[in-house]
Amino acid sequence: MRLLRKQIARHIRLQHIIFSLVLMQKSSMRRININPKYLRIALIAIAALVVIVLIGGYVAYTKREVLLQKAISKATAKAKRDYNLDVKIGSAKFIGMATVAFSDISVVPEQRDSLFSVKRFDVSVKVMPLLFGNIKLGDVVLQNAHLNLTNVKGVKNFDFLFKKKKDTTDTKSKVDLSDVSNRLVNEVLYKIPDNLSLQNFLMSFKDDSTTVTLLTSTATIKDGKLKSTINVNNGESTWHIDGKMVPSDKNIDVHLYADGKKVELPLIEKKFKLKLNFDTISTKLSDVSHSSGETKINGSWSIRNLLLNHKGLSTQDIIVPSGSIDANVVVGSNFISLDSSSVIHLKKLTANPYIKYTLNPVKIYEAKIKTSWQNAQDVFDSFPTGMFESLEGIQVTGKLNYNFNLYLDNSHLDDMVFNSGLQKSNDFRIVKYGKADLGKLNNTFVYVPYEQGKPMPPHTIGPSNPEFTPLNQISPNLRNAVMTAEDPSFYTNRGFVDESIRKSFITNIKEKKFKRGGSTISMQLIKNAFLTRNKTLSRKIEEILIVWLIENNRIMSKNRMLEVYFNIIEWGRGIYGISEASHYYFGKAPSDLTLGESIFLASIVPNPKAGLYAFEADGTLRQRLHGYFNLIGRLMAKRGLTEPDSNAYGFYTVRLREGLRRQIAPIDTATADSLTRQTANDDDAPNDAAAAPVYEEPKKPSFFQRLFGKKDTAQANAEKKIEETNDAIKARLKAEIERVKADYKNRIDNIDTAGKTKKEIKAEKNRLKDEGKEKVRELKDRMP
Repeated sequence: MRLLRKQIARHIRLQHIIFSLVLMQKSSMRRININPKYLRIALIAIAALVVIVLIGGYVAYTKREVLLQKAISKATAKAKRDYNLDVKIGSAKFIGMATVAFSDISVVPEQRDSLFSVKRFDVSVKVMPLLFGNIKLGDVVLQNAHLNLTNVKGVKNFDFLFKKKKDTTDTKSKVDLSDVSNRLVNEVLYKIPDNLSLQNFLMSFKDDSTTVTLLTSTATIKDGKLKSTINVNNGESTWHIDGKMVPSDKNIDVHLYADGKKVELPLIEKKFKLKLNFDTISTKLSDVSHSSGETKINGSWSIRNLLLNHKGLSTQDIIVPSGSIDANVVVGSNFISLDSSSVIHLKKLTANPYIKYTLNPVKIYEAKIKTSWQNAQDVFDSFPTGMFESLEGIQVTGKLNYNFNLYLDNSHLDDMVFNSGLQKSNDFRIVKYGKADLGKLNNTFVYVPYEQGKPMPPHTIGPSNPEFTPLNQISPNLRNAVMTAEDPSFYTNRGFVDESIRKSFITNIKEKKFKRGGSTISMQLIKNAFLTRNKTLSRKIEEILIVWLIENNRIMSKNRMLEVYFNIIEWGRGIYGISEASHYYFGKAPSDLTLGESIFLASIVPNPKAGLYAFEADGTLRQRLHGYFNLIGRLMAKRGLTEPDSNAYGFYTVRLREGLRRQIAPIDTATADSLTRQTANDDDAPNDAAAAPVYEEPKKPSFFQRLFGKKDTAQANAEKKIEETNDAIKARLKAEIERVKADYKNRIDNIDTAGKTKKEIKAEKNRLKDEGKEKVRELKDRMP
């Protein structure tokens, strides 16, 4: 009875609510007071619209075959007119409401090989997107098709793709990249069908030396799942592209792999001399959005067991076991960028990259990389195999943090911003060296130079070799001249001078070729002592890492580094070490070298094989070095390393030893300069070698210049630039020191005290103070 009473009460309440709603609706209708006449007119208008749509649909349905043929005729005419393509279609007809069946299609460029043919092609278009002006493919059936790309004797059958369309619109109007990218992505996604049935689709490429064929025997998309089987080069390999494919939801996650072996790309190897293969490569598109004038594309790409081999990368295979990037791409009206929220994963190493390319009104390049603090061992373990052979097996403790910043405005190259810094925690240390013993230079060791990849006679670097010259037996003139020319801040830098590297980038960009290197003496030493002369990217990065390890862990003293440097570098063809060089050119010991002889030897360090070309047949120096002597001499004088000299700092006193003069054939200045530059590009030359300094003979000073001591303009400008460079370095480092101090003061003042004892808080503050002091000390050490 109780249950019955509850149900009756609930029924009465429901009737009351319905009755109230009816009264409210009648009340509102009375307030609106709609005239029944207007209601009848609205109903008649809707009915008329429905009738018109039905009539239009009926007419379109009955005339669709005619409309289809007209559309085909228009499209084939356009292809012929705009691209010289002969398009033929055997038959085309409607099947059902929205499916068109084509057969025997062929596309042949004028006077070129056939480009495309297909036996059967059925395609249906989804109706709802079509009502809004978008063509979205529903079902596609493709059978027995052939896409044939040829490039024989320079004649391509696909060169029409690069033909510029005639455009009568205003060419000054700028393209909105955001809008273009959004339309392009949507066009691609809309052209991927919801359902696909593909059989025997052959893609082939042929040029004068290469033929590649990819036969997709089957490919299907059904219920959002993609499956395919691809036969490569008539059974050479079998590939598969599988995964999720839901283009309407902008959700794609596909993987490319091969049966029982790696995916190999022989075409790339033949065309670019790059060996490239991998186990699996995955592509994932998560989202595409367009708002506020920007298109955002979120996705990820990953690869397993990537193998690379190219003479410009390394002398051996580089293997990346696992690598991926979670990429957030942003395209604006005039730029494209990889957002800093993107993450690169390389085994255990993670980094946040930021890359931005602005096209107009001027081209601007921006790049940043930040790793945050990570376990140092994880960093070294994440290096690709085969890239840094000397460091393989190294064991370290502590943490590392890397930051890179580049900003380049094409209209203001001289204002380029470049910063690169690898920081270590206070507890970072090397537990065990890798393949290369980084401490070997502290003791006697054997140095084997290489010429054109072949080992030369070994040199013992130590007291047991009578040619070995201790640092205190090398003339101060030579030490100061070489450091002034090669690395003025040698004793204060940590192996790198960002400003020097920045200047070299600017010069090379302006000259559009490698003309200036940024190597310090430390880098030159490591290159000679630990590495080969192979000009590869991996060797250059390995050089930088070894220099950083030696300099920042104080494995060698600066004096020992300079001593070894003078005893192993090349000073001429087959001339290694300062003792050999000093006796070879001047017949004297290194301790007896004059200022002029020292400046000459400093001039040939970048290009040692050009040493003899600096002399005339009578043993005097060629005039082209006169300006160089004045430049280096004046810089030395400014630093108090020598006395000011108005007679070119020993230029006129340098004489090649008499026995060597017989080897110099009389040649004119132009020929000597040409030989110098050719030698600089020799394969034996150091990686950072530049042509030996060639200076125009300075104009004779006028009477007033001699009277008032006015400097030669070119030399004065060169000296001024060097001084400005040092001032810029100091200013930047001072600003960075103040920033570091302020940062650590803020961190100490706002330390998290939750759940910590006073002792723990004090220890944390002391740790931050010590860490801040160490960073300030490192910055001060880099002062020129």
